[in-house]
Amino acid sequence: MKTKILFFTMALLFTHLVRADDYEKDTFRTDGGKEVTLTFIKHSSLMLTYEGHHIQVDPATMFADYSIFPKADFILVTHEHADHLDAKAIEALTKDNTRLILNPSSREILGKGEEIRNGERLRLTDDIGLDAVPAYNTTPGREQYHPRHRDNGYILTIDGLRIYIAGDTEDIPEMSELKEIDIAFLPVNQPYTMTVEQAAGAAKMFSPKVLYPYHFSDTDVKQIKEQLKESDIDVRIRKME
Repeated sequence: MKTKILFFTMALLFTHLVRADDYEKDTFRTDGGKEVTLTFIKHSSLMLTYEGHHIQVDPATMFADYSIFPKADFILVTHEHADHLDAKAIEALTKDNTRLILNPSSREILGKGEEIRNGERLRLTDDIGLDAVPAYNTTPGREQYHPRHRDNGYILTIDGLRIYIAGDTEDIPEMSELKEIDIAFLPVNQPYTMTVEQAAGAAKMFSPKVLYPYHFSDTDVKQIKEQLKESDIDVRIRKME
């Protein structure tokens, strides 16, 4: 019993020793020469930082202790599943002027925030625009996971840098309409989202400059890099299982 208690205490201590700066990060330049930093938390949870603004995407306490992160200026939620919509994480990240932006079903469940639907657009700051785009399943027998018209993917345009965060989706036809995407996050965990082959095919539809597979659990996403080796797409693997 004492051993178990000691192990649990050490685990808690280790958790609190983890800092936001300990997570993997990549930094990109905007058209205006400013920096956007991506912090890879886990699964579909991301933080984007630009000019002192912090944008949290699908924060979930099953993946991180959000008390170690700076309070968010914007929180984006793609859909209602527990690994994307988490009231505890949202509370930990919220300050007086935080804008919480969700798809309609998540707004209804949580009872607060601003809803945005597929095809709608918001201006977050003078430099940051947000577009909600479709995210859904198409394979027969999977439609119940993410039905059409319910969930969101998001495109953030930050001083000209265009970042596509697909949410939970398969390789839907609407992806062929995406234009000038610099960075893309595509989910790869069948049967809920895409297979490796679907993700590679989806990337070919709109050819992002950089592709991050995410939300991939135990899927071998290195195969995506292999399937896209003849393309100009820079496939980067981060700890987003």
